[in-house]
Formats: sequence, C-alpha cells, structure tokens
Amino acid sequence: MKSISNAVGAGALCLAAWTAAAAAAAAPLSPADQRAVIAAVDAATPKMNDAALKIWSYAELGYLETKSSGLLQSQLKSAGFTVRAGVADEPTGFVASFRNGPGPVVAILAEFDALPGLSQAAAPTKQPIAGNDNGHGCGHNLFGAASVASAIALKQWMVANKIGGEVRVYGTPAEEGGSGKVYMVRDGLFKDVDVTLHWHPGNANSARQGTSMANISGKFRFRGQSAHAAGAPWAARSALDAVEIMNVSTNYLREHIPDRTRIHYVVTNGGKAPNVVPDFAEVYYYVRNANPKIVVDVMDKVKRAADGAAMITGTTVEFEQTGGVYNLLPNDALGKVMQESLETVGGISWTAEETAFARELAKSLPNGGGDLSSVSRVVPYQPASLDGDLAGGSTDVADVSWVTPTVGLSTATFVPGSAGHSWQNVAAGGMTIGLKGAQTAAKTLALTGARVLTDPELVAAAKAELAERRGSDFTYKALVGDRKPPLDYRKAAGAE
Repeated sequence: MKSISNAVGAGALCLAAWTAAAAAAAAPLSPADQRAVIAAVDAATPKMNDAALKIWSYAELGYLETKSSGLLQSQLKSAGFTVRAGVADEPTGFVASFRNGPGPVVAILAEFDALPGLSQAAAPTKQPIAGNDNGHGCGHNLFGAASVASAIALKQWMVANKIGGEVRVYGTPAEEGGSGKVYMVRDGLFKDVDVTLHWHPGNANSARQGTSMANISGKFRFRGQSAHAAGAPWAARSALDAVEIMNVSTNYLREHIPDRTRIHYVVTNGGKAPNVVPDFAEVYYYVRNANPKIVVDVMDKVKRAADGAAMITGTTVEFEQTGGVYNLLPNDALGKVMQESLETVGGISWTAEETAFARELAKSLPNGGGDLSSVSRVVPYQPASLDGDLAGGSTDVADVSWVTPTVGLSTATFVPGSAGHSWQNVAAGGMTIGLKGAQTAAKTLALTGARVLTDPELVAAAKAELAERRGSDFTYKALVGDRKPPLDYRKAAGAE
C-alpha cells in the first residue's frame, strides 16, 4: 500500500519554528534531568496505582468505559491539563493537553477498555468474580494509568525547567475490536503531532519495534424464513444454513489467498431451538495480513462467499464492518531512544510475596511458565522488523503510526509465560506485579518524551524515517470507511 506525504512538509515547518530555541538542549538528557523526570513519576505513582486498580475493578468494555475514562480525565484536569471529552464521536474518548510555549507536540496514548468473559480476582488461581463477566486480560487498566502518570510527570519537569512544547494524552477507547484510534486519526486529531508514544503491558521489558497485522472485522447477518423443523421444513429458509455454507466456502478459500493471511470467525447467533428453522443468524469475521491491501482484497472474497451462501439458501445478507486497522509502522530512530530510556530505568524487582504469587500462578501455565528472573532484565534492542508474522495481533495504534512517527515499549506486568487475553493476565494486572511494570513504563515514557522535547534532530530523523517507510504518494484512508464509531459493537456481537 502506498503512503501519506503532506504531513511531512507541515511538520518540517513546525520543526523550523522551534529548532533554534531547542538546539542548545539537543543532546541526551543530563543525569540531573533524568533523575528529575524519574522523581516526578515516583511522585505520581500513588495516584497511578489508585487509578489502575479502580479501572481494573470497573472492567468496562469498549465504548462503555465511562468511569474509567472519567477517572483519567479527572486526574489530568487536577494536574493542569485542558481536557476535551467526547472527541471523534466517541463518548469515552478524550484529548488532554498542556502547552508550555513553542515546541514540539508529544502525544501519549492511553487505553482503558477491558475484555468480555475474563472475570478474575487478583489471585494466582482461577477465581472468577461473581457479577462481573469482564476482565482486563490485556492490562489496559495499567496502560491508561501509566500513560497519564508519565504525562503529568513530564508536565511538571517542563514547567520546572522552562522546556517549551506540548504534551497531549489521547484517551483512546475500544482498542479491543472497536478501532477507537482510527476515528481519531480520520478526524485529524493527530495532524499536528510531532511524535507519538505508547506502551503495552507484557511479559518482558522491551523496546523492540516491529509491525502488526492489518485487520478488517465485521458481522454478516443472514435473514430467512422460520418454520417447524420437522413439520414444514420446506417452508423455511434457514439463515443458519447460510452461515454454515459461508463458513465452508471461506475455509476452502484459505488455499487461494496470500501466505500469512489469517481468517477467523465465530458464530454469534445460530438460532434458539433445534426444532425451529432459524430465520436469523450471524457470524463475526476477522481478516488479517501485514499488508492492508491484501486484507481488503481477502475480505472482498469473504463477502462474495456470503453473497453466494445467501443465493443458495434463498436468504438475504448484510455486512456491518466493525473495525479496520493498518499495520504498525516501526520507527528505529525513536526506538533506539526508547531503548536508552528503558535501560536507564532498568528491570523490575519482585518481593518475596510477589515471587510466590508468580510461582503459584505459573503452575497453571504450559510447562510451568517462563523464566521468572527475566523481569529483572531489559531485552536487547534489534533493528525494527517489518515481518508481520512476528506479531500476530492487530492494533489501532497502527493507524496513528501512519500519520505521525510512533514508538512503543512493553514492560513486565504479567507472569512470564502468560498468554495474552488470559485470566492469568487479569490476576497479575490487579496487584503489585502489574503496578510495578506500569511504573517502569511511565518512567520510560516520560524520559523518552523529555528527550523528544529537547532534541529537534531526533524529531527530524523520526519524521524522515516515517516518510521513507510509507512512501511519498500515500494519502491516509481509514479502512473503516466513513462509518461512525460502532458504539454498540459489543452488544451486537453478543459479547455482553
């Protein structure tokens, strides 16, 4: 897929306006500045921990994160940020900003949505919480809280040291299948951002930069005619038959699509009783590949399979696209600086109690989990990879990375060996193991943000790398088209 060019020229004009003023500081942060930034994060940590645990307990699904989003907005307002809520037609989305004179604009992403079906106490054995089906199996309670803490610390350091520039926190809802950031990008909310920072909970401390899978998701709804399955089946038109024929057709399609393409589906509504021919059925599909163009082409083939199934069964079909994201564009210029920041912060140290918790939890993992001592180390940096098979998942951070230089990291918030979207992750993310990883992330983000604010050469290099990776003739076009955010996509998918 070709890439965007106009934003690079606009960024160069912005860069010229503040390069002269910042040139004297265009060097790695001094040890004194590093200590000051880290101390500011330490001061913000109690509120970060409080927010992370409250959001963990709220466990709100995408586009429904009213309390989670409100809590983070409240912390930012109290710290002197100006907050715009309900951006991009997303009730729980927000942008919080603090400007301290002319300088670069640094964005920090904050997620806070949970996942359905992952209810779990902060315990090392499986213990669902009665009355709440959801859980933070991806650690977004930690993600949002740490991003906010890093921004508040960065603001305090900027004021104390008279550093120019702007820090923004983008409160981004519904990462888990709702493509929340895509609508923000489509609405131009990142058009004047110089660099975007993000992080994600994980099993290791790593600033390696890689790509992800582009993804289009959507629901196919078939409608037919019900009748008694034994008494008058000839009078019926089975919507469930249409779903099953579509799925068979799609599975035969797998031989004839590009390698490393992923197609997955789940039947979300197949009828209510065996003796009633279903007049309605629904199947929910994802198509992924590291190349967005291939994703579009393959999803078109899946749509044709649906049309064929409807024709064969005498039913009708409609398609609702629920999401669509690009592949993530890595940035080595920023990645190397993020690595330096992470190494300055260092690995994580667990107490005896935390180690005992991890060992007990690891008993539920394949082969007893991973090396617990790995959390104390930082993974060595490697050049950015464009191999989509290295990261089988998809993320709406990807769309941000096509319009602004973007860099991320992961920290050890989970017990090594834990799978993504698991009850084990929910457990660790609701206690001090997760909180310690979040603090490491907040410090690393703040140090990297401080470097971006004082190093115009770094910003210029990051923008040049983005321009090269995406090409000179790309114009951003959201894979979700012109649809509004699917605020009810969880309910429609039968996830609630």
